[in-house]
Amino acid sequence: MRVIRIDASNATILLTEAPSPKVRDRQTGEIAKDAVSGEALMTVGVVYIDEGESSLVQVTIPESGVTDGLAVGAPVSLPGLVARPWQSVFNGRERHGIAYRATAVMPGAFQMAQAG
Repeated sequence: MRVIRIDASNATILLTEAPSPKVRDRQTGEIAKDAVSGEALMTVGVVYIDEGESSLVQVTIPESGVTDGLAVGAPVSLPGLVARPWQSVFNGRERHGIAYRATAVMPGAFQMAQAG
């Protein structure tokens, strides 16, 4: 499936859930790993606000991309943010959605309103 780059330069992104390990298998507790590097993956919850619209999303980050200084409720930056549509069939039911991934999560700043 296609990877879609997201320009978040004008968005406000607020951390809603602290980084936690991404679980690959809930029954065994196995942690998800990057298919290429083998590095453990983490997830963060954010609210993404752009042009008056907001969305709650989970973003996957490599463990090495989680930086210090993160605080729930504070603005964050998600460099390399991409969206990847996905679909699967499980127990005869088709499911689909969008998976979000970034190279890092780091403290950010509130966007300043543009003078019009």
